[in-house]
Amino acid sequence: MLTEYIEEALKRARYEIIDDEEPYYGEIEELRGVWASGKTLEECRNNLKEVIEGWILLSIKKGLPIPPLGEVEIKEMPEEALS
Repeated sequence: MLTEYIEEALKRARYEIIDDEEPYYGEIEELRGVWASGKTLEECRNNLKEVIEGWILLSIKKGLPIPPLGEVEIKEMPEEALS
């Protein structure tokens, strides 16, 4: 579930080159505040993946909504499924 969500988020990422020490910039518009930069596109993508992971964990910890991305969503599992 988490892997699929992260992969879907990365598919939706928008990248651009900016005038900066780390010129590659990527963001995911559907996930507010999720962006990263890097010296290469690959580094930017890897950094963006880490940001997504942290954003998901923080959202869960704070009880914030995690929007579905197309058909992919993170759902809370029922208590009985965890035992």
